[in-house]
This record gives sequence, C-alpha cells and structure tokens, in this order.
Amino acid sequence: MKAALLEAFGQPLRIADVTDPALGTGEVIVDVAIAPVLSYAHEILSGARNYALQLPIVPGGGAIGRVRALGPDATSLAIGDWVLTDPTVRSRDNPLAPDIELQGITAPTPGAQRLHAYFHDGSWAEQIRVPTENASALGPLSPAEATQWIAMGRLLVPFGGLLAGALQPGEIVVVNGATGPFGSAGVMVGLALGARAVLATGRNERALGELARRLGPRVIPVVMRGDEAADRARIVAAAPGPIDCVLDLLPPTASPAQVRTALLAVRPGGRVVLMGGVGMQGGEPLALPYPWLMRNNITLRGQWMYPPSAIPRLVGLLRAGLVDLAQLAVTTFPLDRANDAVAYAAAHAGPFELTAICP
Repeated sequence: MKAALLEAFGQPLRIADVTDPALGTGEVIVDVAIAPVLSYAHEILSGARNYALQLPIVPGGGAIGRVRALGPDATSLAIGDWVLTDPTVRSRDNPLAPDIELQGITAPTPGAQRLHAYFHDGSWAEQIRVPTENASALGPLSPAEATQWIAMGRLLVPFGGLLAGALQPGEIVVVNGATGPFGSAGVMVGLALGARAVLATGRNERALGELARRLGPRVIPVVMRGDEAADRARIVAAAPGPIDCVLDLLPPTASPAQVRTALLAVRPGGRVVLMGGVGMQGGEPLALPYPWLMRNNITLRGQWMYPPSAIPRLVGLLRAGLVDLAQLAVTTFPLDRANDAVAYAAAHAGPFELTAICP
C-alpha cells in the first residue's frame, strides 16, 4: 500500500510503498477514506513539539474509513462498515491506569512506547490497523458525509472535557481559548449539550465575533486583553449567571496567567477541566490559591482526550443534528500531496477550517 512516511524529524514526508498491515487477534484493518491533519502537524513532524515517536513512522491521528478485515473478537462490525479509528490506544491489562499512546502522534511514557512499537503507524496511508475497540461504528455514510464527519476528531477532544466537567443542560460554561481549532469545537459541543450560555474567551476579537455570528446568541464572546484581574472581571460581568464550568483548551504558547484568568471565575462548587497545552514547553507552573480551591469546593480535573463511550454519544449528537457540521469547511488533499496538506493546515488553523488527506 502507499503511505506518507516520516523518516527523520525536519525532513519532508516521503510517499512510499510499504507493507500492508497484517491482521492479528483483537484487531481491525480499515481502508482509510479520509484522515485529519492537525493544524500543528508541522510542529510534530519537525520535532519542535518533541513528541515521542519511533522513526520511521506513518503519521496521522485517526481516520474515517471502511472495515477491510476483522479479528474473531469483533461481533458487531462487518466488512464494509463505516468506522472512526480512534488514535487513543490504551493498554488492556490495567483498566484503572492504562498506558496511552496517540497512534501516529505521540507515546509519552515507557508503557506507551511499548504500545507504540506495535500499534505504530498512523492514518496517512491507504490502510490502518487498530485495536478492535478503536474501530467505532458510524452507521451508513455517503462519501460526502464521511468528509464532513472527519470533524469528529476535533469535536471529541472538548466533548471529553465537557463530559469530565459534567456539564448539564441549562448551565453556563466558559471555553477558555475559544478561537483555536479545539476551543471553537468546544463552543459547538457546549451548545449541543444544552448550555444556557457559552462564554468564548480569546484575544482575537474578530474570530470571537465570527463564533457568535455563526453559532447564535447563546455564544457570548469575551475578549482577553492581557490583564488577569480585568479580564476575569469581564468574564464574570458577561455571564448571565454564576459560571458552572470552565474548560481550558489554551495552546502551549499561552501562559499560566491566561488559565487562571478563566479558572478563578467559576462559582463556588463549580468545576474546572484542564485540557490544553500550557506548560508543555516549559515556563512557570500554574499557581492556584489553595484556600480558594478548598473553601469554595472547587473540582479541578485534568483530562487527556476522551473516554471510549464518548464516540457513540457524539455520533448520536451528529445524527440528531445538534452539531452543525455545515459550519466547518474541510479542505482535502490526495495522499501524494501530504506535505502540501501539512503546510495548508498550519496556514488555515481557524475555528471553522479543517484539513484532511484522502488516500
């Protein structure tokens, strides 16, 4: 089969003929129809993000495609079914604290490296092999719908955060870092889950205004100007009531002060979920006031990715039309233009833009 191969950090991808994946017990092989390209994929491939990858590797996290081959433990899937391949691969022998790799993206712990050595290659290829539990049925799709549904990879991340934050219908939520790809998706998912209001924070006033224009009056944009206390006061003043939940999705380039700005705006008894990249490139730690956390009964949680159960739940939201995928423009590239796709994704990282490769 053909695949995009990264042989050394900082080098262009090479389109190569590689060996087809071989099916083992507990695995599924999928013919890839479309695979997303992260806006920061260029930082992964250059080595700038220092992600732990064993080279050479076929990059790419997740895909939508059709089942090509099944192991004997698959009892619901059938050959030809449309599936989402989830890149979040978990070890199976420790359900309380599994090691986790993101297939084709990173394997940050020694245990994850062992997973990565086997479930090694990602989705920028004609086929991908995944654990059976990582092939999630989507139901019938047309090719055009499959292109739209590639947004699932972006939506699932903040969906996992809002599930961790136990967001309830009628509550008020802050999405901190709402103008980025995952932050804007968090605004869409918060609305789909029935939030009374989603306060969208960010520094790009134009992008925040576009979020509100496209997604409706329940989106309340709040521009961050860099003064922690003043920005927090603006968040609280803009909210139509006490803030129940804060979801932070700020990128590695943001500062801990930008996290605190929104975090400390939550009401007593409120919940905060951290999903961003702050601190991953060094810098000062996130300093939080112990007495405030304790006396206000604040729930503070870190969340990496999403539970497996989030995938069928998101499928239900999409089938119900509660997330308007028509708002998202997907630009596709053939596999032999994978390098162009990576460059395009970096230059078009806006809230309503996605880039994908179609092998």
